[in-house]
Amino acid sequence: MNFPAELKYTKDHEWVRVEGDEAVIGITDFAQRELGDIVFVDINTVGEEVTANEVFGTVEAVKTVSDLFMPATATVLEVNEAIDASPELVNTDPYGEGWIIRVKLSNPGDVDALLSADGYQAEING
Repeated sequence: MNFPAELKYTKDHEWVRVEGDEAVIGITDFAQRELGDIVFVDINTVGEEVTANEVFGTVEAVKTVSDLFMPATATVLEVNEAIDASPELVNTDPYGEGWIIRVKLSNPGDVDALLSADGYQAEING
């Protein structure tokens, strides 16, 4: 499995790429493999501030629906329109074209408390 070192991770299997006071968020390679074929991503929080660890949307796979949790308090700026048309991008390119949302971080320093790639890998390997 792939865990890019430049990203931060949550125990709930989201990844975060910080870009100044904004961030791009998606689900990890591990999460998409566990979910299976993703058929729909539902984000209804655009324009809203979502507190850290609160649900910002859901991802639906063939056999299950899973909540998506905000890694750090942030305002949802946009949803990746490409995944509306092709939700399978989350499976095929979870760290690239399969990103889910872009946010404005309320406090960019909050991301420092998230897991490193090594920490996340240790978490899922138990």
